[in-house]
Amino acid sequence: MNSVAEAIEQRMSVRAFTKEAVLHEQILKLLNLSARAPSGTNTQPWKAYVLEGQKLQTLCDQVCAAYDNIANNPELAKEYQEAYDYYPSKWFSPYIDRRRENGWGLYGLLGITKGDKDKMHAQHRKNFQFFGAPVGIFFTIDKELGRGSMLDYGMFLQNFMIAAKGEGLDTCPQAAWNTYAKIILPMIGAKENEMLVCGMALGHADKADIVNTFRTPRVAAEEFTTWVD
Repeated sequence: MNSVAEAIEQRMSVRAFTKEAVLHEQILKLLNLSARAPSGTNTQPWKAYVLEGQKLQTLCDQVCAAYDNIANNPELAKEYQEAYDYYPSKWFSPYIDRRRENGWGLYGLLGITKGDKDKMHAQHRKNFQFFGAPVGIFFTIDKELGRGSMLDYGMFLQNFMIAAKGEGLDTCPQAAWNTYAKIILPMIGAKENEMLVCGMALGHADKADIVNTFRTPRVAAEEFTTWVD
């Protein structure tokens, strides 16, 4: 990228990756750049677990199996709960409208119609394969830290995604993994005091896959900004 603005503009959630490897040196560079994010009293609440190869495949297989089991027996969903509420318990406008626009825009592009549960299941399942990316990263935080540290974490994650784009790499931040933290945390060696914040796919976008032509719209600044006189 020629500028920070260009990297921000071109960043997107990529949902299909090539198998082209990402060097360890590149990943460390991105993490070190990300760690320049501001945090309250410099607490730096982030912790990252990087998976590749067979370790990544084994974890994906286990989570996919749990996801498939829930589809066959919805009662099993009670066994898997997120540690924090990413989404509201009750949706309302304008947020529910944007959510629907996003969902049906993506599914429409992929030819998935309303009520096609099998295809929806298959598409959502790709989350738990990191969309084919060669690198999967899980981010955790100490459970005892406050809400402000989650704000700090968001800035860290944004740094990572923008820095990745600047290096010619692509990402997809994924809250979908949070449901399966009880499987993931032991497998990555996280301690009892750690909470899963999200997962992230990292690699090179498969430009031949139609899913990567999907670009989400944004509300113009004029609509969400108030000038206080």
